[in-house]
Amino acid sequence: MKNLVKLGFAVLLSATFTTAKAQNTNLENSTLWEVSGNGLTKPSYIAGTFHIMCSQDFEIKSKVIKALEKSDQFVMEINYTDPNEMTAMQKMYQTDKKLSDQLTPAEAKKLDKILADYGTDLTKMDNSSSQALYALISMKAIPCPQTEVKLYEIELLKNALKIKKKVFGLEKVEDQMTSINKAYDLKAVIEQLKMGKEYEILLKEMIVAFKKEDIKSLYTLFKNDKIMNAKQEKAMLTDRNNNWAEKMPEIMKKESSFFAVGGAHLMGKNGVIQRLKSKGYTLKPIPSL
Repeated sequence: MKNLVKLGFAVLLSATFTTAKAQNTNLENSTLWEVSGNGLTKPSYIAGTFHIMCSQDFEIKSKVIKALEKSDQFVMEINYTDPNEMTAMQKMYQTDKKLSDQLTPAEAKKLDKILADYGTDLTKMDNSSSQALYALISMKAIPCPQTEVKLYEIELLKNALKIKKKVFGLEKVEDQMTSINKAYDLKAVIEQLKMGKEYEILLKEMIVAFKKEDIKSLYTLFKNDKIMNAKQEKAMLTDRNNNWAEKMPEIMKKESSFFAVGGAHLMGKNGVIQRLKSKGYTLKPIPSL
């Protein structure tokens, strides 16, 4: 579970923040969308998720559970029921080359000073990967103890398994880590570590937007170039959206599917919703009851 928490944070905090008001006045403001048409005999569904939050903020809306029940299979970003994926996840925070060996003495000294703000130091973190460093941002930003943390996809997975749904993944842990590495190398991660306080604000504001189902604001949060530049956006959002949208038609053609992906992947011209529309599907937001 500890590794799952770190993974959720690693993905979530490849994000950004702009001061946007989260108001659910637009009809497209929904975290759940129905996919139909283009030869589908049964509709499928796409749920935008918020990877990790405190239990006091956590809720899976009844419409999401109902859509999951109607579907034949549950498709996550990564299939957490696959033992091979769990092994890969455990390895992703390890490194073959010490962090200090990848930095100049001056850079290592600076990183050691930064890590003090996170309650650790370079000696303790030296054998960790850059993803492990990145996870520190998240662990500090979350405003509750780890015992009170909820992972949205894991809770959905529990529901899916309870009602005996088949489980699949859109990508592998290795694919996801490749995307993160393309977006944030070690020096980029160090720059992100410097902005710990801003991430605390970011997390709070994103949770507000998600709870109001304002996925347009969530998407906007991911586009602030202070935390995510164009190259990073391409690696973390655009390329992955395109890959998923290429896989989804065949998956939906075989069986009605419930897809669960991070909320920021839904919107924008390169978002999953638009990518599927361009392939001839009809996508309809499902409002809360």
